[in-house]
Amino acid sequence: MSQEGTQGTSPGPPEDAVVTAGVVAAGKRGAASPGGAAKKAPAPAKIVQPVATAGPQPLNITRRTFFSSLGIAWVAFTGAMSAALTAMTRFMFPNVLFEPPMSFKAGFPSDYAMGVDERYKEKYGVWMVRNEEGIYALSTICTHLGCTPNWLPAENKFKCPCHGSGYYPSGINFEGPAPRPLERYKITLGDDGQIVVDKNTHFQQEKGQWGDPGAFLHYVG
Repeated sequence: MSQEGTQGTSPGPPEDAVVTAGVVAAGKRGAASPGGAAKKAPAPAKIVQPVATAGPQPLNITRRTFFSSLGIAWVAFTGAMSAALTAMTRFMFPNVLFEPPMSFKAGFPSDYAMGVDERYKEKYGVWMVRNEEGIYALSTICTHLGCTPNWLPAENKFKCPCHGSGYYPSGINFEGPAPRPLERYKITLGDDGQIVVDKNTHFQQEKGQWGDPGAFLHYVG
């Protein structure tokens, strides 16, 4: 064989290389074309973990908290019981103003010496006065503003400490702002011989009532 013929017929690439190159080229063309796009594998599904709900929490009670709560509850219970007991007591024993009786026995006429006797002043608001003719019951209420006069033996008069009104032992006013004499209460002699004073009935000198029956108890002993 000549040198010229050898140069014109140079050997080509091997068949395996040609096939491999063709496959690669075809793959590139398929990737570039719209219809030949390769499908992506689906992403793995996410696993959602269940959220744990908050359940009842255990109470954290200490010894100090327990006794503190117990003390508060006891105080509240005691207060409620006290209020209930007070209400019951008020219901069973209502507020009643206890006043001395309007009628009372004042002993025997012979128990009294001449002059003013104050033994019933504080309890009954009455002066028992005896003179030469008998006994009468005199009110201890000043006719000015209702104060209680004092008996002054050394001056032989009643003197009001509030505004200075003065009264004779008979009850007649003679000084100060008192507008009228002291009042007298009904006085009688009971079946047992004791004096009975009735404050439900009173007599006023300016109305001429001191001469009425019951305004004066005649007694000479």
